[in-house]
Amino acid sequence: MTERVRIGTRKSELAMWQAIFVHDALREAHPGIDVELIGITTEGDRTLDVPLAEKGGKGLFLKELEHALLEQRIDIAVHSMKDVTVSEPEGLHIPIICERGNPYDALVSGKYASLDDLPEGARVGTCSLRRQAILRNRFPALTVENLRGNVNRRLQRLDEGDFDAIILASAGLMRLNMSERIREVIPAEMMLPAVGQGAVGVQCRRGDSRTEQLLAPLNHAPSACLVKAERSANARLGGGCHVPVGAFAEWVGTGLKLRGFVGDPDGSRAFFAEVEGPADAPETLGANLAERLLAEGAGQILKTFAHG
Repeated sequence: MTERVRIGTRKSELAMWQAIFVHDALREAHPGIDVELIGITTEGDRTLDVPLAEKGGKGLFLKELEHALLEQRIDIAVHSMKDVTVSEPEGLHIPIICERGNPYDALVSGKYASLDDLPEGARVGTCSLRRQAILRNRFPALTVENLRGNVNRRLQRLDEGDFDAIILASAGLMRLNMSERIREVIPAEMMLPAVGQGAVGVQCRRGDSRTEQLLAPLNHAPSACLVKAERSANARLGGGCHVPVGAFAEWVGTGLKLRGFVGDPDGSRAFFAEVEGPADAPETLGANLAERLLAEGAGQILKTFAHG
């Protein structure tokens, strides 16, 4: 009997790219396997007219996929790890992190080559509270505005003149063969990436050993280690996906360097911290980074969101 795996995915072009990537990797690892793609529309896809933070954050892109998994309508769900909430629903987990793509943010503009080139009052679009907080803190002369929609819609609004520049994830543009739109890959020193940015994760039901065995060849241990460290920091901060938090891990020799950020969306306060440690305990390193940020004063900002 032929093995069969049903992949649940959002229908956006980028989500479909990720699902097809996992589809192809499964076919390569297991010749003859039957892999089916099942497109699912999420609440995040339906509510494009309001800021994500007002509707409950990026978890809106996951809920329907996770329900489909729990109801056994699909066998796996493919996610951008930067969209995955701190805690997962009971009965589900993400055992697989594929090899990470470019983790950095990208400046896209028809007129300007870098963030430093943007003149006073330039309109910059992004839906990310993290990006908004960093831009307002480091470039207070810019006008930062909310921008929702899929990648093509955001690019269209830029091209129509609604913005002087927009910020998108480098990995998404590269995966959609739009690398030529990137004017500047923004270094982490200037804009710390989101937790898990550039990484694709595969979610399945806990205890589904058949599916886990089929997925095992897709796991990229070095990428998984980095994402674990970042997610651990976010979990300790209680950051979720609708709080201005960044965490970014890198390999330094055989160990890890982990940098973190918590900021006010209005740019008035920003806290940064950095830790280094062994790669065999990424979660501990993440917790240490979070404690350092809290000691700096980041808890004051996080409390506002907990009560907001």
